[in-house]
Amino acid sequence: MNMLFVAGIGIAVLIEFLLISKKNKSESEKILTSWMFLILLHLFLFYIHYTGDIQSVPFLLGVGQPFPLLQGVFLFYYVSFVTNQLPKKKSFLLLHLLPAFLMYLAMIPFFLLSIEQKLEVYTNRMAGYALFNTLAVWAIWISGLSYVIWSEVLLRRHRKNIENQFSNLEKVNLRWLQVLTYGMGGIWFLIIFFGGDTLIFSGVVVFVFLIGFFGVRQADIFAESPSAPKGIEQKKKYTKSGLTEEATEELHQELKRLMTEDTLYKNSGLSINDLSSKLEVHPNYLSQVINQKEKKNFYDFVNTYRIEEFKRLIAMEKNQQYTLLSLAYDCGFSSKTSFNRYFKKETGQTPSQYSTQLSSNQIPPT
Repeated sequence: MNMLFVAGIGIAVLIEFLLISKKNKSESEKILTSWMFLILLHLFLFYIHYTGDIQSVPFLLGVGQPFPLLQGVFLFYYVSFVTNQLPKKKSFLLLHLLPAFLMYLAMIPFFLLSIEQKLEVYTNRMAGYALFNTLAVWAIWISGLSYVIWSEVLLRRHRKNIENQFSNLEKVNLRWLQVLTYGMGGIWFLIIFFGGDTLIFSGVVVFVFLIGFFGVRQADIFAESPSAPKGIEQKKKYTKSGLTEEATEELHQELKRLMTEDTLYKNSGLSINDLSSKLEVHPNYLSQVINQKEKKNFYDFVNTYRIEEFKRLIAMEKNQQYTLLSLAYDCGFSSKTSFNRYFKKETGQTPSQYSTQLSSNQIPPT
């Protein structure tokens, strides 16, 4: 097991070095850099406990005790910054550090003990601190689960948000954040249901490997605020008066005309900002119209046009020489996976099944 922990510390050092050396870090990357340092320090402190070397540096005894209360906080911080779901006053974020701070305050009597007394408490498995340990365990369990669940809620909320912003999600997928959230959830699963520091920190090492594998240069999903996109002036029609029923209907008809006549859906990178710029309307209003009139989010709205265009193309005899995927790309889809998934969602069939039935005249051409 020693080699596993040494490898984990080595990978953590490498990741931290890459993060520190990166120039022009975003706020979320600064959070990740701090979090990675905490994980590295936590692993190191466990390792010297595991090997018994802690007795040669007794002044470090107890230093890592509140660290589990910070792990969930940093996950929450990172997810919040990446997805731009922050409180109006960022200073409120400091309140999440309060439990760890209070634990350090409660440990002041222990820190004031002499080295000999600290070693005695340590060798006797924290004798005399039973109540403190019980409260600490419950605080760690509650904190860990709460922040993992909270981060998952933010991810779900953000997925709905990006589906109202983009027509293709491949470049704004949440896999990286899901890896972090589910990875932390796995560690807390080990803590609550299995216990044992060796098993738990083996899970931490795996978590570090996952961070290294999936990359430490993950960019923020939104480089700009969706409410004030680049290239769109703030003073557009409807921005002052809001959307009346008449304006909503007018905008809806303009939108459908633009999609049908200009076939903008064929642009695989089409975003709601692109459309709002064409229509000279704030993206929030356009999103409102799509949600109310089409009963869909932006992602579904655009991809419905793409599916219908695909059906039209595949029904034409001259297109039989082309592969299904090439036709899908012509319609605006950016990957085979997204095309197959959305086509089946809309039709209940795979593209190949639809094509076969169309060829045998079981589905009339549209």
